Amino acid sequence: MTGNAARAEAEVYDLRGLKCPLPVMKARKRLSKMRGGAALWVETTDPLAVIDIPHFCHEDGHALEASERIEGGHRFLIRKKA
Repeated sequence: MTGNAARAEAEVYDLRGLKCPLPVMKARKRLSKMRGGAALWVETTDPLAVIDIPHFCHEDGHALEASERIEGGHRFLIRKKA
């Protein structure tokens, strides 16, 4: 699934208010419980997330499909590796 359909089907994981390294640790744990190919929006206010989340995706083999600025932080669309 691509584009808006993928964005609509993804669940949202609200990690706003948490500081490094918690957003990555919690995202990793949540993704480990999801099926391969599933999508997850991760929302965070941690300023280091713009570095940490892409690095985490690269290291763990997940696809970072989108990165957007939101009020007070960022959100990332992560597709779990198959």
